[in-house]
Amino acid sequence: MDVVRGWFSNPNVVQIATVAAGLVAIYLAVRVLRLVLNRYVDDPGTRYHARKLITLGAYFLAIVLVLIVFRRRLSGLAVFLGVAGAGVAVALREVILSIAGWLAITVGGLYRAGDRIEIAGQRGDVIDISILRTTLMEIGEWVNADLYNGRIVRITNSFVFQQPVFNYSGAFPFVWDEFTLPIRYGSDRKLAREIMMKVATEVVAEYTAGAAENWMDMLRRYRVENARVEPMVTLAANDNWIEYTVRYVVDYKKRRTTKDLIFSRILDEIDRTEGRVKLSSSTQEIVGFPKLSVKMDQDGLEQE
Repeated sequence: MDVVRGWFSNPNVVQIATVAAGLVAIYLAVRVLRLVLNRYVDDPGTRYHARKLITLGAYFLAIVLVLIVFRRRLSGLAVFLGVAGAGVAVALREVILSIAGWLAITVGGLYRAGDRIEIAGQRGDVIDISILRTTLMEIGEWVNADLYNGRIVRITNSFVFQQPVFNYSGAFPFVWDEFTLPIRYGSDRKLAREIMMKVATEVVAEYTAGAAENWMDMLRRYRVENARVEPMVTLAANDNWIEYTVRYVVDYKKRRTTKDLIFSRILDEIDRTEGRVKLSSSTQEIVGFPKLSVKMDQDGLEQE
């Protein structure tokens, strides 16, 4: 008992015990708040941001607690940090850059959780942004189009200073997509164009209005031309067929399903034309054969 009293009569032990108790209390409070969030908050976005706010608040309280308890030692600590600062900066360069990158991401608005980005050669949806790393749910690679492949990718935040960041869902959460259709020569060109324009307009109508509104915001914020967001069909002729290109704007997460729907409906409409519009395919035309001279003798043997 005397030993315990001797420990707690030491100011250093009391300070350390106070900090430890405070950190435990903060940890327990964080756990309780997260349980409450998981139980009563259904929206994933709201729950995610609330969890981040709770975590940052816990870090802030922990730092304030340490500063208050050890306030009398801060002058000596400042001198020590000043001497060791240069060495720490070199040794922890990547860590410092990652923290600076986190500030650039959160304050500068480079991207947010839920955005689809490409950075350091990796594409995916941002599922978490921590102080040191950005976590992506990867898309592409061995999976065609913009679909998840199941891999989780963690990228240090320092990459925002080293490589470009492509954001598919920032100020303009739409992308332009296009595909080509080969139509056989002799088909009704006007009818083919009407079919493609009609189908594309109907399928992407739900995106066109939103894209136009978002693009007006882009015009006010950036020096960019007033691009067309309505569907368009263009024509080019080559040696084999007439090539139509259908271009349209679509939600960045629905590119593949939208293209499938447009293709299917266009093919259905072409089938209803009863041959007025025909799809083309690659063909080879044989223009001639070299002359062959074959002679047969009496025994049936070939001779040149």
